[in-house]
Amino acid sequence: MSAASPKLKVCLVGAGQWGRQHARVFSQREDVALCAVAGRTLEKTQARAAEFGLRAYTNVTEMLDRERPDFVSLSLPNLEHFGATLEVIQAGYPLLVEKPLVFDLEEADRLLAEAERRGLFFAINFNHRYAKPLRLARQAIEDGRLGEITHAIWRFGGEANVSPHPHANLIETQCHGFDQLEHLCGPIRSVMAEMADLTGGGYRTVVLALRYASGAAGSMTGTYDSSYAYQDTHHLEINGTKGRLVVDDTVRRFTFQKAGEETSEVWQAGYFNDFDREFHRTFDVHLHAVLDAFKRGDQPPVHARAGRRALQLAWAAVESFESGKRVTLPLPVSV
Repeated sequence: MSAASPKLKVCLVGAGQWGRQHARVFSQREDVALCAVAGRTLEKTQARAAEFGLRAYTNVTEMLDRERPDFVSLSLPNLEHFGATLEVIQAGYPLLVEKPLVFDLEEADRLLAEAERRGLFFAINFNHRYAKPLRLARQAIEDGRLGEITHAIWRFGGEANVSPHPHANLIETQCHGFDQLEHLCGPIRSVMAEMADLTGGGYRTVVLALRYASGAAGSMTGTYDSSYAYQDTHHLEINGTKGRLVVDDTVRRFTFQKAGEETSEVWQAGYFNDFDREFHRTFDVHLHAVLDAFKRGDQPPVHARAGRRALQLAWAAVESFESGKRVTLPLPVSV
């Protein structure tokens, strides 16, 4: 933190809609002094700055040089992450970035190497991990309630995010699936893929067969050929030798059922529990964990290496689809 203030001085890069969530959560913490935002267009950036009482910039380096923050948070369009992230890292600032880390593995490796060389705190916002049902799922697995995991099923999809990249859905959205499945089930050892481009705009639907290092099997379906208005737009099911858990729509419901029993345990947000039923609040919980770890001098709760790992899995899926063969991956470095 700054010597002159007990509060953590934070700057934002990105004045878009999800950048607004960054501004909202940082601004609500009593131990944070949110001071400035840098955006691509002056009018939009000034509007966001006015909303939260910040100073507005259209140049990241100028903002960093003038503000000298303790921490920087970035939320930019998916294909534009590399340049600004590298700029912040090379300036020597600890940071939180949005998913996907980048679209190119060489760029991911450079960002991680540059941050490592400077000893920087480098977090990525895989906020889905912090939904109440996902936290309950993690706890059930850690407590051994599922027994040995045998197979896992993931499905997630909605309307297309318009992008010139042919594998946008796989890289920028299904990265949450890769991250959650490895977070809960352990490393994915191999991938086989089918993809469809029936609606134009690239391979908007992907179906993957997965094998875990543990020997468990899995499947993953991701699509931009659907709608977020549909019931069960997200479904996660993990089966084990002792029981099964199901997560519906990320924040809506968690269910656990013991093998052979006809009754189940269900969590869903109560009447007054708006916090846990609201998707955006997953970021609140994650950001609090990020800042608490940073202030203690610990590693991020979700290191940017997890973004690199999700990207590696995505490109393995592309390789499998293009070759028609199973692709085996190395086991990840701890993320």
